[in-house]
Amino acid sequence: MRQIYDVCHNVAKIEEYTIDGQKQPLCVHRKGATRAFPAGHPDIPDVYRGIGQPVLIPGDMGRCSYVALGTEIAMKESFGSTCHGAGRVQSRAAAKRSLRGVDVAKALAARGITVRTGSIASLAEEASEAYKDVSEVVDITHKAGISRKVARAIPMGVIKG
Repeated sequence: MRQIYDVCHNVAKIEEYTIDGQKQPLCVHRKGATRAFPAGHPDIPDVYRGIGQPVLIPGDMGRCSYVALGTEIAMKESFGSTCHGAGRVQSRAAAKRSLRGVDVAKALAARGITVRTGSIASLAEEASEAYKDVSEVVDITHKAGISRKVARAIPMGVIKG
């Protein structure tokens, strides 16, 4: 497969922001978040600078994921950040106690989603039931203006290492 775009999340970077009217360097730690820089920002690769930073917002194995764009509002409200996924409602251990990987695999297969994994049992920890609904989270970030929805992607396959 040819890689189209790669973006990191769960990182800390020194970036410059205006605080109380003064530009100053800040260490911005994004945990469960990713950059959402607006069009024209100098840290966006040239190919995307005219539209804003592409933001990949993954869903879970059984629900959709999104592509969004960074915004000027994100720079003012969230240090150029938006969500990177929906977040968990169950810990990995709790999901493994309440679900069986084989049942998760069957449910995904019934929906036409191909699964490849080294451990069927490990699928339970990433089941849809263990996560918030990413569509609801993305709708909130879109309405708040910290990222702009562009596309929704439906899963066709899952690779769980």
